[in-house]
Amino acid sequence: MAEDQPIIIKKVNKGHGGHHGGAWKVAYADFVTAMMAFFLLLWLLNSVTQEQLEGVSNYFTPTTVSKSTSGSDGALGGTVLSEQGALTATASRVTAKLDLPPPKVQPKETKQEQGESNPTKEALKKHEQEQFEKAKEKLENAIKDNPAFKRLAESLMIDNTPEGLRIQIVDQDGLAMFPSGSAKMFLHTRKILELVSKVISTQPQDLAISGHTDAKKFGGSGGYSNWELSADRANAARRALIKLGIPGKRIGRVVGMAAKEPLMKDDPENARNRRLSIILLRGTGKQKLPKEALPGLRDIQKKQLQTQKKPPKPVAPASGK
Repeated sequence: MAEDQPIIIKKVNKGHGGHHGGAWKVAYADFVTAMMAFFLLLWLLNSVTQEQLEGVSNYFTPTTVSKSTSGSDGALGGTVLSEQGALTATASRVTAKLDLPPPKVQPKETKQEQGESNPTKEALKKHEQEQFEKAKEKLENAIKDNPAFKRLAESLMIDNTPEGLRIQIVDQDGLAMFPSGSAKMFLHTRKILELVSKVISTQPQDLAISGHTDAKKFGGSGGYSNWELSADRANAARRALIKLGIPGKRIGRVVGMAAKEPLMKDDPENARNRRLSIILLRGTGKQKLPKEALPGLRDIQKKQLQTQKKPPKPVAPASGK
């Protein structure tokens, strides 16, 4: 009997689970595929133009909107249920077409626009205006305090213009800055330019130099006219300022205007129309706000000034009992 019993052999196949299995490979492959698609999308967005982006956006923009009060777009297909059975609405479908504007990609702000939104811009303008006022005061005081320049005081004109602080050296009757028809300046003209250079050397703005003549006709040899004469005088002033220590890179413009911008418009041949103009150009150069001795002090002073400007509130009269 024992010999007829069957022999049963059990085979157990042990699977390799955990990190030895292959399930993690599927998850990792999905992750790598998703990352590849993500970076491919970023590359495509960076390589296309704004017009192409708008075209893709327009493709997905809805162009029609359907609005119906009869239930035609509902589950019953335009019919309603009542005691009499199914009734069909007699009103026609109302369809409205609405053209929506395509979304636009917002362009990045340029450096100039960012600068315009900078809250310190107004403070820089105010500081530059204070610089101009101090420079004007220094020049006027230097002329008054020096007896040698007493006669030349009327030859120096300083004013604020939209373009910047303008310093003009003008001729007087009997006291010219240049010999007639020449661009070689007199000694007293060099002295005035030396005085001007000491002030403008402390300012950061770029310079614009222009030469002006009167309306008297001047005809030199070879077609030499007031245009060439005024330009040569402006260049002579430029060379003199560079010799006096003004960096050449600060000079942004040198022009000859002939008699196109007379100082005395009613008298084009007046001697005062012959002049040199040096302008400290507004908004140029590296401007820096002065450091505050105490941080936040400027804001406190501004609030105090605003409070002082506000009119006091009227006090209601006390009612008598």
